[in-house]
Amino acid sequence: MATPDTPQPKVAAQLRASPHASAYWGKVPPLNADPPFLEGPQSRSSELVRAFRIFFEFIRGFRALHFTPPCVTVFGSARFDENHRYYRLAREVGAGLARAGFTVMTGGGPGIMEAANRGAKEAGGLSIGCNIVLPTEQQPNPYLDRFVDFNHFYVRKVMLVKYSYAFVILPGGLGTMDELYETVTLIQTGKIKDFPVIIMGTEFWNPMLAFLRDTMVKEGTISPEDLDYFMVTDSPTEALAHINEVVMRKFGVKQAQRPKRRWWLFEKGN
Repeated sequence: MATPDTPQPKVAAQLRASPHASAYWGKVPPLNADPPFLEGPQSRSSELVRAFRIFFEFIRGFRALHFTPPCVTVFGSARFDENHRYYRLAREVGAGLARAGFTVMTGGGPGIMEAANRGAKEAGGLSIGCNIVLPTEQQPNPYLDRFVDFNHFYVRKVMLVKYSYAFVILPGGLGTMDELYETVTLIQTGKIKDFPVIIMGTEFWNPMLAFLRDTMVKEGTISPEDLDYFMVTDSPTEALAHINEVVMRKFGVKQAQRPKRRWWLFEKGN
């Protein structure tokens, strides 16, 4: 059975035949790479090999992003085109973040991700993508200064959170909701600090917010204080002011000396 991060045979063949595959993605993940891992115990040797692959994927991500300036991650749907109001909103947010000195990080795909990267690029900022091969999102968007490709969703999600001091959530689907709830859960449980989480697109998110407030709080599955973990707004100006105020005041983020590159770790300057 195919999973979202495992291309169908036809799609994988198209990826391998595409002139963009090697330029953007490198080696296409082997077919059915994850389903055996998720279908119960396998042979000890195969699970050991898979564990090493996952470990090296983490290391590759750490090495690629270690020298990145402070990031803000923008989450949102891959399905909006450039004429959509939420694409325009994400583009404006990306530009504002870049002008404020933040690196804009996204999942690297089209839609909202492309818009945020595009806004950052147009404003002269740094634009980064953490990409994954999917049947409907096969190539990174063209507005990335740097991208890292991942074979596993869970490794990719760690990278999208690890290097960011704030998170902007624009309208999206199941993946965006997963990213929103996982980020807030990490804050709620103290696994990461209470970085700003900005939810934008109030018309889109109002039903979800009403469910949190009127059902989950009422039933006691979350506390009223949990709703304070995020700010809801449609104004890029308000969002950026909140991010700047919290990040600068609470976490003391500033332009400072970056970690020194070590030649013996093959860390080249760029």
